[in-house]
Parts: sequence; structure tokens; C-alpha cells
Amino acid sequence: MSDFELDTRLANDSVLVAEGPLSQIRLMNDERFPWLVIVPRLAGITEWIELDGDQQDKLRTELNRTSKALKSEDGVEKINIGALGNIVRQLHFHVIGRHEGDPAWPGPVWGSGQAHRHDADELQRRVAHWKDKLGYPPHP
Repeated sequence: MSDFELDTRLANDSVLVAEGPLSQIRLMNDERFPWLVIVPRLAGITEWIELDGDQQDKLRTELNRTSKALKSEDGVEKINIGALGNIVRQLHFHVIGRHEGDPAWPGPVWGSGQAHRHDADELQRRVAHWKDKLGYPPHP
């Protein structure tokens, strides 16, 4: 995993929350939605089918853990999971908490207006919130 390099678009739009067994768990910097991104720390991977069975198991566990954490947030009625990769080809999964009446409802969050970035203090509070809620141990 030492050759892993995060796509600059993901780096610019999100902030690291935690390191899972396989992936970085990142918070999208958009206050309109509870929105986490899971990015496997594997160089050159663009598709789920490129992962071996053990990697798929780890990623599935990370997706489940992230989805459960989002589902337990106040107001979250539905979880959307997406791995499009048409623009950012690096394999990554968006896990988004949705509710009727959110700014993009009932459509997808992509292309629904401009992101509303958190101010710096609130961004740090949100990162701390998700670190605590996800419960991953500190990564060595």
C-alpha cells in the first residue's frame, strides 16, 4: 500500500477522518449532507473487481461500518452509496446520509448546486465527531 496516492480532487474536496484496515475514511467538505468517502489505499485500482477476496471483505466491512454510523445520525432516513468513477477514476465509494427535503432530494447529490464548505472550526468538529462515531483505532 506504500504506492497509494490520493487523487487531488478527493484531497481538495474532503478531509481525512480515519484509517480503516484497507481504506481512508474521509469527510466530504459539504455541510449540506452527512457524506463520507471510503478510498482503498491501493495504487492503480479503479474497479471493485480488481480487488482480491480479502480486500473485498475488508472494504465491505468498512462500507457497512460507515453506513451504520451515518444511518444512526439524527434525520438520516436513507443511505446512498455510489462508486461512479467516471471523473475521479481512483476506486472510492461515497456514502451519503439522505432525508426527504434535503437540498438534493429526491435526486442524486452530484450536480446539485455548489458545495457549502464548513468553516474551519466546524470542519474540525465534524472530523472529531466522525472519528469518535466510527471508532477506528489510531493508524500507526
